[in-house]
Amino acid sequence: MKPSKKNISPETQQEALAVAKSTQKPGQTKEQTKLIAQGIEKGIALYKKQHKEKLREADKLRKKQSKNIHQEQTPSSIQLSTSDHKPSKPSVLPWALVILSWVGFAIYLLLQQ
Repeated sequence: MKPSKKNISPETQQEALAVAKSTQKPGQTKEQTKLIAQGIEKGIALYKKQHKEKLREADKLRKKQSKNIHQEQTPSSIQLSTSDHKPSKPSVLPWALVILSWVGFAIYLLLQQ
């Protein structure tokens, strides 16, 4: 899918021509400068196309995340989550590790004497 002249705005054409003229080498013909300007136009058009695609993808992702958050916050899911909520009992692992470390420290001190 090649960008046609119809898709390129006059501002882009003018900008591409200005860049081509600013990088023009001595002895370069107008035809060569025009070809360079057309290449720059294509590059700008491709950049704009890729930028629009990235923005669309980001917008789709944002909308999808927003939709997921909205679905999670529906009243029916809130009622289900509150009725299914059980109080969590405290975890034994952290306390076991604290006690084990203190016992190990005490044994270390006793063996140092």
